[in-house]
Amino acid sequence: MATAAFAASSVHEFTLKALNGSPTALAGFEGKVMLIVNVASQCGYTYQYEGLQALYMKYKDRGLVVAGFPANNFGGQEPGSDVEIGAFCKSKYGVTFPMFSKISVAGKDQAPLYQFLTSPAANPKTAGTIPWNFTKYLVDRNGKVLARFDAPMEPESAEVTRAIEAALAAK
Repeated sequence: MATAAFAASSVHEFTLKALNGSPTALAGFEGKVMLIVNVASQCGYTYQYEGLQALYMKYKDRGLVVAGFPANNFGGQEPGSDVEIGAFCKSKYGVTFPMFSKISVAGKDQAPLYQFLTSPAANPKTAGTIPWNFTKYLVDRNGKVLARFDAPMEPESAEVTRAIEAALAAK
């Protein structure tokens, strides 16, 4: 794992490319609660885009940002280009939350953000390898990881919703 991942203390320390190619500093989301999700267009869980969009619409005015990170790490389920991914998400699910350029969330080429999210040193409560697409990380307004929900956990489940509401209520 990269040294940068261990040196980081917050997701706000990372800059990644948006789907349109522009560098986007996660520091721009400081003061917001984030739900960071590795997504894929050809996965059995792809329907979760609908729930993620619903969460975003329900809570965005209270400070929630859903951030989608396309990844092709599991079963080649995200083969598209950034342009194709964006078009798919918009046309099929009406996605309006921030989407980022395709990255690697596991393996030797794992992106620094995901090195940080999965690091036992940085995030002992939520650490560990990502088993599949649609793993969700809930991050507080200061960029600290609060919780992790693996793929089978529906975005609009009571557990995820309670955690989001608690994070939004915390100042």
